Amino acid sequence: MLFSAKRYSYVWSVSELGKGIRQKFAGHIRLLVQVFFACITNGFAEGFATGSIYQGAFKRICVPGLNCYSCPGALGSCPLGSLQNSIAGRGKPFPFYVLGFLTVFGIVLGRAVCGFLCPFGLIQELLNKIPFPLKRKALPGDIYFRFVKYVILALFVVILPVFAVNAYGISAPWFCKYICPAGTLEGGLPLVLTDSGIRSSVGILFFIKLAILAAVLIFAVVVYRPFCRYFCPLGAIYGLFNKIALIRMTTDKGKCISCGKCEDACKMGVNPRTNPNSAECIRCGECIRKCPCKAISVERLYSRPSQQ
Repeated sequence: MLFSAKRYSYVWSVSELGKGIRQKFAGHIRLLVQVFFACITNGFAEGFATGSIYQGAFKRICVPGLNCYSCPGALGSCPLGSLQNSIAGRGKPFPFYVLGFLTVFGIVLGRAVCGFLCPFGLIQELLNKIPFPLKRKALPGDIYFRFVKYVILALFVVILPVFAVNAYGISAPWFCKYICPAGTLEGGLPLVLTDSGIRSSVGILFFIKLAILAAVLIFAVVVYRPFCRYFCPLGAIYGLFNKIALIRMTTDKGKCISCGKCEDACKMGVNPRTNPNSAECIRCGECIRKCPCKAISVERLYSRPSQQ
C-alpha cells in the first residue's frame, strides 16, 4: 500500500509538472505566431538596408493585419490602404477584391487576426510588458472610446476618400495620410531615416503623425493595446464578424461558477461569462487559461452550444 501511494504521488507530480509545462508553453504560442507572421510579411530585408519599397508580384496581395504598404520590408499590401485607394475619387470600380478579402478573413477568424496576425498589435503588446507603476486596465471613459474606431472607419476610411475629392475627382487615403501610426512607424520613419530626398521634403504633417505615433506608443506602456482597442478601423471591421466567425468562443454556464477570474484576465475589457464573442475580443485565450473550471473553450466549427 505504501509503495502504491508513493507511486500514485509520483505519477500525480509528473502529471502536474507536464500540465504546468503545457500551460506555460501555450501562453507563448500566440507570441511565437505573431513574431513569425510579422517576419514573414516583412521579409524584404533589402528594403531596410537601402530605404526602398518592394514592388514585386506579392505586393498585389493584401495581408490581414495593419501592415503599411510603404514599410521597406513589406511584401504585401495593407487592406485598409488598398480599400481607400480603391474607392478614393470618382469613377473607381467597386473594390470587390479588398472587400472579399476582408470578408473571408472576418468570417474565418474574426478579430483573431488582431490577436495573432497584426504586427502593430504585437508592437503594442511588447511595449505593455515594460514595467510601469501606473498601469491601467482601461482609459477613463473606456466604454465611449471604444466607439471611436467605428467613427474613424466610417469617416476616414469610407466617407472622406469617396466624397472629399479635388477638381480632378481625385481623393486621398485619408486614414493612411493623416492618422495611421502603424504607417508612420513601419513606413514613414524608416524611409525618412534612410532616404535623404524624403528627409529633405518632410513637412508639418509628418511631425503631426509622429506625435500621434508617440502618444499611441506611450499609452501602450500604460494600457494594453490602446490603438487596437479604441482607434483601429481594421479591428472595427473584423470585430463585426466575431459573433459569426468560424472561430468563436463559448462559455459553458453549467460549469461556470461566476468567480470572475476570466474577466480579470481579459486585457481587452471583455466579460467572457456574458459575452464571449464580443467585438472587442482578440481571441488571445487568456480567459481559457485562467478559468479554474474549464468552462470557456473555442467553439467547434458549425456547432452551436445550447448555453449561449
